[in-house]
Amino acid sequence: MSTPAVPARDCALCPRLAAFRAANQAAFASWHNAPVPSFGALDARLLVVGLGPGLRGANRTGRPFTGDYAGDLLYATLLKFGFARGAYRAPRDDEAWTGDGLSLVGTRVTNAVRCVPPENKPLPAEIRSCRGFLAAEIAAMARLHTIVALGRVAHDAVLAALALRGRDFAFGHGAVHRLDAHRRLADSFHCSRYNTNTGRLTPAMFEAVFAAVQADLDATPVSPGRA
Repeated sequence: MSTPAVPARDCALCPRLAAFRAANQAAFASWHNAPVPSFGALDARLLVVGLGPGLRGANRTGRPFTGDYAGDLLYATLLKFGFARGAYRAPRDDEAWTGDGLSLVGTRVTNAVRCVPPENKPLPAEIRSCRGFLAAEIAAMARLHTIVALGRVAHDAVLAALALRGRDFAFGHGAVHRLDAHRRLADSFHCSRYNTNTGRLTPAMFEAVFAAVQADLDATPVSPGRA
């Protein structure tokens, strides 16, 4: 299994994000403040794709969805459905991140954009610049069966990484799209604090997406030649 290309710690593909990263390195020297690597093994059958690192979340801790509210819901759900084991611990405020022993089971978590964007809003050009890393990651996951896209940006990024037309796969919470003979794309609203506080996404709605994914994975054996 090949190892996909990842952005360098000092990646300069996106000047705005590089400048923002440098400012945060100066202000918060103990933080990760670099492209955030994916979490989980490449032989996973499930890939969860988010938008990008949160300033005080993954940009601080160096692990996707760790240290902010979105991670509270995501990892609790992964634990509930057997996609993770251990206990998720989210550092708060300026608490040092020392790890929590959480591990993923048949699952990998990543983001469409690897560096924290100002106001959590990457520009279209920045999403395009990071597309190659997502495409390489998907290509390296030989056993991949389901991709869960958290939000429209992640949905579109996955399709673009696979050179698929967006109009053929409309985003919708709970929608499941057959991408090819082996892979599915499942959509969810992003598990952000804003979406949950406004009721756009409830824990029950989020869990329903992963319950459906779990049932599909359990019912689908690994295809010959993809192990």
